[in-house]
Amino acid sequence: MTAPATATTTPTTAPPTFEAVVEAGRVVAEAVGGTPQVAHPLLGGVVGADVVVKHEHVLPTGSFKVRGGAFLSARLSPEELAAGVVTASTGNHAQSVAYAARLAGISATVVMPSCAPQVKRDAVAALGAEVVIHGETLSEAASYARTGERAFVDPTDPRIVMGHATAYLELFRAEPGLASVYVPIGSGTGAAGACVVRDALAPGCRVVGVQSSAAPAGWRSWRSGSIEQAPSTTRASGLATVTGYPGPQAVLARGLDDFQLVSDDEIDAAARLLATHAHTLAEGAGAASLAGLLADDEAARGRGRVAVIVTGANASADEIARIAAR
Repeated sequence: MTAPATATTTPTTAPPTFEAVVEAGRVVAEAVGGTPQVAHPLLGGVVGADVVVKHEHVLPTGSFKVRGGAFLSARLSPEELAAGVVTASTGNHAQSVAYAARLAGISATVVMPSCAPQVKRDAVAALGAEVVIHGETLSEAASYARTGERAFVDPTDPRIVMGHATAYLELFRAEPGLASVYVPIGSGTGAAGACVVRDALAPGCRVVGVQSSAAPAGWRSWRSGSIEQAPSTTRASGLATVTGYPGPQAVLARGLDDFQLVSDDEIDAAARLLATHAHTLAEGAGAASLAGLLADDEAARGRGRVAVIVTGANASADEIARIAAR
């Protein structure tokens, strides 16, 4: 495969407004539809809470991130349409951008680090994007992707965040009385979108971020109030970030109510519970929300109905094997 040959970069703007998310909701609904939020009494009985599961994994590409791609495809600039797009990702954002390029009828290159699961590499290629493997970490892949001539799509581009936020537009419209919602955090775009929509539709709801303790850069950034880096050794590829991201962190700093760190073993246990008690196959990042709920104190779980967001189902063979092992 050829390397991306000096990349133009998509412009950044202010954090998304609720009104912008509503507009994105119309675009995303037309492009990919919505997802169900379902109460699973069997799961709730084990967890000790009234739990609603938002099943984002049923979207095209098997992840909530396709929402970002759907909105991006409708808001590409003339320069981006002419140059084509490039991004870097361990998998689900990659598929989102590939999906966006396919909708828009333009070319796309995705640079993936060597840790990206083969199933996600294959899925990106199946959508028509060129896959380039470079570096051992997402940071190395992103640096390389920016050296090309195509327009670089940052995973925290405001258009991406607006698309991701539409999941919470659906959730809070259907469940305005939620006490808490648990959101997996890699780059933090989903949680940032949750905060924007929560403020408008459900101001009494707690938004709780969840990240792997083996990739705690986002958590460290939120705690310190400045962008920090940290090594990533997590098995959950969708959480394998090594830095906090300024755009989402700016929203999370004022909007996120709590931030849980959970171990990879706790994530695997949550994935197993989703499979056995909610008929749901989730990848590690998708199961992290339930792991966060399980790690929260009982008083928090007892405040009322809570939601966990199953953000993706692109589980690798290793993840499926671990779910089935016990």
